[in-house]
Amino acid sequence: MDKVFIRGLEVLTTIGVYEWEKGIRQKLCFDLEMGFDNRPAAATDDINLALDYATLSRKICDHAASKVVELVETMAEQVAMLVLADERVQWVKVILTKPGAVPNAAGVGVEILRHRIPATSAN
Repeated sequence: MDKVFIRGLEVLTTIGVYEWEKGIRQKLCFDLEMGFDNRPAAATDDINLALDYATLSRKICDHAASKVVELVETMAEQVAMLVLADERVQWVKVILTKPGAVPNAAGVGVEILRHRIPATSAN
């Protein structure tokens, strides 16, 4: 399976468990890898057969900027589900970093890997 990736996607959002965080916007940084078969797009040079990372990046930024959550775990899960809404994506790895959240650390966050769950047929 091929990989399509987005690195260093930054967005300002309201995120955090502390009261002081609920009144400010903080930066989140997303790194994503997605399992996607690039062969049809490569063979035809057709953007409609590709995973359009520009459109996907915009969707992720719009989603993250418009949601208010407390945990980076919640945001990472929401973004993974947003990516997997495209049925051509077989899996997604989301690394979500919250820069400056902990003194003396460049950033903290989570890394999750989610796979498409195959539909089961009813017998």
